[in-house]
Amino acid sequence: MKIRLLFVLSLLVSLVPTAPSLAAGDRFALVIGNAKYPDADAPLKEPLNDARDVADELKRDGFSVETGENLTGDGMRRAFDKLYGKIKPGSVALVFFSGFGIQSARQSYLLPIDAQIWTESDVRRDGISLETVLGELNTRGAGVKIALVDASRRNPFERRFRSFSAGLTPVIAPNGTLVMYSAALASVVSDAGGEHSLFVQELLKEIRVPDLMAEETLNRTKMGVTRASRGEQVPWISSSLAEDFSFIPGAGGSRPTMTPPPPPPAPPVVANNPPPAPPAPSPVPPKPADTVAAPAPSPKPQVEAALPPAPPPPAPVIPADPVTAPSMESGPSAAVLAEDPTIKGLTAKIAANPDDVNALYRRGQVYASKGAYSLAIKDFDETLRINPKDVEALNNRCWTRTVVGDLQGALKDCNEALRLRPNFVDALDSRGLVNLKSGAVKNAIADFEAALRINPRLTSSLFGRGIAKQRNGSAQEGALDIANAKAMDPNIVQEFASYGVR
Repeated sequence: MKIRLLFVLSLLVSLVPTAPSLAAGDRFALVIGNAKYPDADAPLKEPLNDARDVADELKRDGFSVETGENLTGDGMRRAFDKLYGKIKPGSVALVFFSGFGIQSARQSYLLPIDAQIWTESDVRRDGISLETVLGELNTRGAGVKIALVDASRRNPFERRFRSFSAGLTPVIAPNGTLVMYSAALASVVSDAGGEHSLFVQELLKEIRVPDLMAEETLNRTKMGVTRASRGEQVPWISSSLAEDFSFIPGAGGSRPTMTPPPPPPAPPVVANNPPPAPPAPSPVPPKPADTVAAPAPSPKPQVEAALPPAPPPPAPVIPADPVTAPSMESGPSAAVLAEDPTIKGLTAKIAANPDDVNALYRRGQVYASKGAYSLAIKDFDETLRINPKDVEALNNRCWTRTVVGDLQGALKDCNEALRLRPNFVDALDSRGLVNLKSGAVKNAIADFEAALRINPRLTSSLFGRGIAKQRNGSAQEGALDIANAKAMDPNIVQEFASYGVR
């Protein structure tokens, strides 16, 4: 199921040992806002405004600022090379990145707008490693590095090749580094769709407080984000700074005395007895011009686990789904799809070689992600005609058939995928959805629990198990699963509704 994710904000600051001795020319900043990703449903609203406001603030704070908007991979590499060339021993280097990001092989990557992410190796090929950036700044002599990374948005790439890789991973940074992520490790938050992200609003508020040391500025930012989101977004900080640094240099005098914000509410904890439900954040009504259709669910990912499979549950009897499922003919028109740059490129490859199994499979995924389910199934059909043992295509077709209500066909595909790869966590998750929609709730619970034994943070299985438990009469246990799933992914209710499950 769909996991978007967002890499928003990467600030990298290098400092000299004594803040008051820094001249304006010793502070360099690279500010990047990437919003227009072809694979996303629509351009992101926050990154460009966030990047512009951060750039303006840094200029006021004595930084020499370079900015870039909607940069390709080549553009990002040139921008970083230009920054590296300015660094001298003891100078300050600051990089702000707002856009999509992804974690792979225990590293966090910033993604350019032209990234083509279909496999794990594509991430390393097209992404910009945060650790590499920090390491290069350190090699060039930056005294203190500060990286602020907002990776809280769900991105359209991750679920193409694995089941859970949301958020960022801890960075292994050189000494003299301060790293802040806008959300907890391996976690995501919903995109508010406003003009600015909550993280940047709080960050700018605290940067403007004179004579605060950088660590204090970021800790106050963390508390502000946590409080404003009612505990749903809790930034993560890691520091190895050995010297004081203030974003506003030369303020002098004692630091202002301010009442600290209240401690953040405790996050949901999985336990035998459910905790009281946290208060839900007040919904912000969208402007009429911002009203868009709910994004279509994306194809299922492909992840192979090493744990033994759960005993396969018996095949359920498939009754009619009581909830109206999306139509086979839903999604954009054929004319709109034909102009999509990703689809256009894949179609050209298929025209040149009708048996290009990789292009067929990838186009099927794109069709499914855009709600063109009948076209997606046709491409998965062709993929399986060429290679009947393609478990990823079987799982994707199972999931797509489930969404549109072809539960018998979906069950057959999922069973075959699990026969070929018994530990395939995504097929277990998909079959759980089949059983949930069919009314075979005990089988759904068994499948979701098997998936969660392999990946305890698989939000779709956690939420699906909660729904299934409630339908099976375990209201309290189900509510706990649902509450924890919503804490991990606030969009999960809307996601399941798009599958025809409420």
